Amino acid sequence: VQLQACGGGLVQAGGSLRLSCVASGSGFRSRHMGWYRQVPGKERELVATITGIGSTNYADSVKGRFTISRDNAKNTVNLQMNGLKPEDTAIYYCNAVSVSQRQPWGQGTQVTVSS
Repeated sequence: VQLQACGGGLVQAGGSLRLSCVASGSGFRSRHMGWYRQVPGKERELVATITGIGSTNYADSVKGRFTISRDNAKNTVNLQMNGLKPEDTAIYYCNAVSVSQRQPWGQGTQVTVSS
């Protein structure tokens, strides 16, 4: 399974972006998936997760602003980001939550929020 994230860009504080991640190969629909972000020099942070049946969980820093969703028919996980803040600036990645199911990290998609 390969992961390709897209949808990032430059946006002003308070704006919105919608990220998408497409997985190839089999087994996607059963995978507990997550969106992660990383700032240079810091560890990768898990910001939102979604199970195969759609149960979600969020980091406190994004709760109420970000919404994760998935379309198992299209092997896609999405992240709707509203009310963006400069501290949301990072490279965003998707991958499985379970280390044993995790695939090689793709290039991610850059999100930059200007103040």
